[in-house]
Amino acid sequence: MSSPSEEPAWKQRAVERSIKTAKLRAAQRVQRFLDAAQAIITEKGSTDFTVQEVVDRSRQSLRSFYLQFDGKHELLLALFEDALSRAANQIRAATSGQEEPLARLKVAIELLFELSRPDPSAKRPLFTDFAPQLLISHPTEVRVAHAPLLVLFTELMEEAAEAGQLRSDVNPRRVAAMTMQTVMFTAQSSAPAEDEEIHPITADEVWSFCALGFAAPAS
Repeated sequence: MSSPSEEPAWKQRAVERSIKTAKLRAAQRVQRFLDAAQAIITEKGSTDFTVQEVVDRSRQSLRSFYLQFDGKHELLLALFEDALSRAANQIRAATSGQEEPLARLKVAIELLFELSRPDPSAKRPLFTDFAPQLLISHPTEVRVAHAPLLVLFTELMEEAAEAGQLRSDVNPRRVAAMTMQTVMFTAQSSAPAEDEEIHPITADEVWSFCALGFAAPAS
């Protein structure tokens, strides 16, 4: 039997159902704003849009938008975090087909490079335009957004270390972070892949360079 100070069980259940329904509706509203913003970015090929455009596209109210986000910056950050999470899932899936830990790392590094490099046809301004600005203005938010990728690369480095395929003096997590930063910066600052006159850096070159820093010498 519940004490006099406790809410009746039926009331607790009713409140829990109400909260659950409210959270679900809020999540749906947020997703509609994210989908609308992503559609606009894809159409324009840039992050140059207004909050009102997103509101109109989502068929929701401006008041509803500001209940979910502080402004455009927070909306872009949410899209950026979502994109990095999906990228981590894509890379994880791609590495699962490799048996050797070092081979998984090679796939991960080369795919991260390709996903991060400028590609006008792919229209990825969140990586090419927004990310460099965010790195300067909000470094803490960048670290949080990259967490799924860092977790994945750390796992891959630890697996390689356990297999004796890393140098004995490296720290898997620190090397994972440095490798990610090297790959993404190199990709974002390189020329588009189709620019033949400049001879852009290739994914294989990036792998070879990074591997020299952490792979154990061939016996």
